[in-house]
Amino acid sequence: MVTSDGVLREVQSGVDAEPDDVRLAGVTLPGMANTHSHAFHRALRGRANGGGGNFWSWREEMYAVAAELNPDTYFDLARAVFAEMVLAGMTVVGEFHYVHHRPGGKPYGDPNAMSLALRHAADEAGIRLTLLDTCYLEGGLNGSGHVPLHPGQRRFSDGSVDAWAQRMAAQRAETSTVRLGAAIHSVRAVRRDDLPRVVEASAGLPLHVHLSEQHGENLACQMFYGRTPTELLDEAGALANRLTAVHATHLTDSDIERLGSSGTGACFCPTTERDLADGIGPARALFDAGTPLSLGSDQHVIIDPFEELRGLEMHERLVTNERDRFAANDLLMAASFNGYRALGWADGGHLSKGALADFITVRTDTVNTAGSLPEQIIYSGVASDVSTVVVGGEVVVMGGQHRIGDVGRLLGHSISRVIGGSS
Repeated sequence: MVTSDGVLREVQSGVDAEPDDVRLAGVTLPGMANTHSHAFHRALRGRANGGGGNFWSWREEMYAVAAELNPDTYFDLARAVFAEMVLAGMTVVGEFHYVHHRPGGKPYGDPNAMSLALRHAADEAGIRLTLLDTCYLEGGLNGSGHVPLHPGQRRFSDGSVDAWAQRMAAQRAETSTVRLGAAIHSVRAVRRDDLPRVVEASAGLPLHVHLSEQHGENLACQMFYGRTPTELLDEAGALANRLTAVHATHLTDSDIERLGSSGTGACFCPTTERDLADGIGPARALFDAGTPLSLGSDQHVIIDPFEELRGLEMHERLVTNERDRFAANDLLMAASFNGYRALGWADGGHLSKGALADFITVRTDTVNTAGSLPEQIIYSGVASDVSTVVVGGEVVVMGGQHRIGDVGRLLGHSISRVIGGSS
């Protein structure tokens, strides 16, 4: 039973169905949270392989896509990507947003035109959005210090923390489906002296940061600052339960203890971390230290919450030679409740009285799921097995079809506009 404002009024079990009740065939789960997304990276799926390389060479291709975005093309692309997420069972997304300005860095007439495009896209796709407005000021970090912005990065920067904070404060008000957050892109992109100012300016908001995704970042940070990235964030007062460290791949034992003891969350993105050859992070060690784990699809090499949660478990199995490193409920918590909480929606990600009416149903009769125990459906299901998605009590997906129509067609059209478009 759902209230008029999209909240579960009551949850009952073992009761007879009423004549007007809607029966959902399958296993119903809380809506999944995509805690870390860069929507425009979706344009690179199936186009960025071959020729070898690593994270740093892939990044050049990403800059080329970013250069082709404008508010119109970004709206089209993000709407299709967000709709793909909903089809997969994701009901809230944290968009780590740093494409703020025109190529070259000149603001649009509305300095938040690009974030407004994302808000409209999420609304049409029927997904909740936490807009993580990202502070991105430097071009990188090496053993000698920070380097100037790459031409492809100039549109990401506001020039100073104060300018970033001023633009962020001018964002449109929150709504029933949109909440605001903030992000430090990384310790590569924000100087040590600026980190505390970002923490202060974002007070009261969810705060996210790319952390220790690459060995190179850690090495440069140690060489220049004499500290790990985690230690820099701790020094800046950033470590807290409102902070989510994205990737958290290459951590020291001390880093893990700092993150866990402060209640800082960690968002793993297994499909991206393996696609970009980042490495396998210490998920179980962080979990044992007290860090809440969440999941994201990041660059969207695939959009499938079941693949991400299985990746969390399977990567642990690969590095430990042990099975069942996480209980099924722990994996579901990472994919749902913990992600909602990390994005500022502690009222979602669970099926209980007073919770947001966000839930999905997974079919049990597909070639993937037939024969699976209901309590183990997360180990066998894939995105295409999701038949129904409800967000705030509204049906967005029914029978595996999104209400806005053919999402594959929308993706193809929007990607072609970006790949061959202009800004």
